Amino acid sequence: MRILEPTFEILDDYFKQGKILEQIERCGRVCYKSEDRITKDSAIPFIKGIIKRGHESVLEMAQFVLEIRVDSEAIMHKFFERIPRFCQADKIERHKYILSANPRAFRDLARDHKDLKLVKALLHFLTRKYPILFEDLAPKRGWIPQDGINLKLLSPKEIDALELPLLLRHRCLLVHFTVNRAVTHELVRHRIASYLQESQRYCRYGEEKFGGEVAFIRPCFFDPESKEFALWKEAMENAEKSYLELLKTSSPQAARTVLPNSCKTEIMVHCSLAEWVHILRLRASKAADPSMREIMLKLLPALNEKFPSVFTPLLEAVKAQEE
Repeated sequence: MRILEPTFEILDDYFKQGKILEQIERCGRVCYKSEDRITKDSAIPFIKGIIKRGHESVLEMAQFVLEIRVDSEAIMHKFFERIPRFCQADKIERHKYILSANPRAFRDLARDHKDLKLVKALLHFLTRKYPILFEDLAPKRGWIPQDGINLKLLSPKEIDALELPLLLRHRCLLVHFTVNRAVTHELVRHRIASYLQESQRYCRYGEEKFGGEVAFIRPCFFDPESKEFALWKEAMENAEKSYLELLKTSSPQAARTVLPNSCKTEIMVHCSLAEWVHILRLRASKAADPSMREIMLKLLPALNEKFPSVFTPLLEAVKAQEE
């Protein structure tokens, strides 16, 4: 067995370089621990496969931010009447809006609201730029451009230059955590956010690619020299032994029933800066679970370095708790 420390990695380079498809693939492969299969040409066939299988949660791991100019406010009013799921929208000035959503949300719009003029314009625009994400939903004639609607996909630099209230709502950030399953059980309760997690149903930890062993996260509760830690370690060794024995005759999803919360897992979390503030306000607090707080107290200063205007007040509040 292996004992690991909890860690995180902020994966923002994909966003800054505009590598939408590569970001989606990177996140999706965490589920199957197949990152070793990533090549410069692997994103499109990977995404094509997940769309074919209907695994559209993987498509939530990126964000499009669009500037919309309309000749008539009625176009936007009809759109907002439907209350589209998981879309963030702000009116900047008369006839000008910012709209953001992940690819899955735009696919939902194509399926559920394809009669709306704005949706037709959005899908025509996005399908031309990212055909692999949307071409399977196009009507026979294809999506038709709409008069009176001008669309622009904001660049990473333009998004980061948004005023703070807009930045909070429309700028998303991807973080890759390696933690125990007790932490992820709590983390996935936060909404609105998107998650992809290492799959114990799929991963067979007895295989060579996993070292033929199970990995566990060191518990923050026990001193490594204490009898409590020794008892925990013995329990993990017994769980690993039972798991590996079950794998000889059972599937990974059956064998995993003996694995405990201390099991190492990896999870991708993708959400807006506003949601990250909410998550950290709760999970870096003294009232949070100690294992959760342990990783969040490490994450908060790193986020503050990237977005001081967003996270400095929260970081100062957390430090005040410690005094």
